[in-house]
Amino acid sequence: MDILIQQLFNGLTIGSVYSLVALGLTLVYGILHIPNFAHGALYMLGGYITLSMMTLYGVNYWLAMFVSIIVVGLLGVLLERFVFRLLREAPPLHDKIAAIGILLFLEAFAQFVWGADFHTMNSPYGQVVQIMGLTFTLQRLLIIVAAIVVMVLLYVFLKKTYTGSTIIAMSQNREGASLVGININKVAMLTFMISGGLAAIASSLASPINLVFPGMGHLVILKAFVIIILGGMGSIPGAIVGGYILGFSESLGATYLSNDYKDIIAFILLVVILTVKPTGLFAKGER
Repeated sequence: MDILIQQLFNGLTIGSVYSLVALGLTLVYGILHIPNFAHGALYMLGGYITLSMMTLYGVNYWLAMFVSIIVVGLLGVLLERFVFRLLREAPPLHDKIAAIGILLFLEAFAQFVWGADFHTMNSPYGQVVQIMGLTFTLQRLLIIVAAIVVMVLLYVFLKKTYTGSTIIAMSQNREGASLVGININKVAMLTFMISGGLAAIASSLASPINLVFPGMGHLVILKAFVIIILGGMGSIPGAIVGGYILGFSESLGATYLSNDYKDIIAFILLVVILTVKPTGLFAKGER
């Protein structure tokens, strides 16, 4: 029973990171209806910027994370303004190719600036705590709490503010939103900023328990795509629920099956759920 509880806690930690990444991805998909493959590179840059601020400039962990959120968020705005907006009327394949190109460019840029080595990020919350037979670091607890806080704040922003309502309106019907006076260009830029910020938060939280390296976004973004397909393309609740389903599945699978195959679980889960419900768990209507 202690092992089960421990693995459920680990799954909650992993799922929190996955959900944050998937949220940013599904927000962009809801606005532009394109899979942003470059999102994994934004996740990677978020970890590097936080690490650099801490190691090169001696900035504390929270301030370094804040700088990372701002920088990656602004990078997301630039991508929307100078890449995806220009391809809005182009054939659907073009923006996907552009996203892959951005991914490759940003990874090459990271390798040029920081090198190809693996880096560790020190955290002020590395202390090991034991409570009722459960062993964990404060950093893992921070990941869970911070992810929940961010999700609640995002929900309040989308549901309780005018700006958030414009994002929802545009995701439901872009042409209709434009007809009622919503500036779709500004909404798209804001959405990309939020998406980049979520990627930076996820990587800054997860990097102290993992490693920072140029390819760190590869597997994460693949799993994020699995999550948004599981939850229903463009569904925010689906991204959250799908992230935690995958996190728990991987954690339990690594313990009771084999750690060598835990990364395959995501794709097995995708096949199983789509066989039962092809549109995903929280499918949105056609827009």
